[in-house]
Amino acid sequence: MFKYKTQYTCAREIQFEIENDVITFVKFVGGCTGNTQGIAKLCIGRRVDEVISLLEGTICRMGTSCPDQLAKALKKYKEEN
Repeated sequence: MFKYKTQYTCAREIQFEIENDVITFVKFVGGCTGNTQGIAKLCIGRRVDEVISLLEGTICRMGTSCPDQLAKALKKYKEEN
């Protein structure tokens, strides 16, 4: 389980798991429950780079969003693994 502390979003943390470069689990802690659950479901079964390219740069407020923070979290994961 990889955990990422978000910045400037309602969600405080994103938890996720990846197997063979495919996202198998995503959970946002905090945030708009319906939206974050929807984002999580859409990411399951997709490759990390695909999700990064789809979500990176999505803006809600303060120059970021929950989807953008997930893209940042996935990039950090890639750097560390």
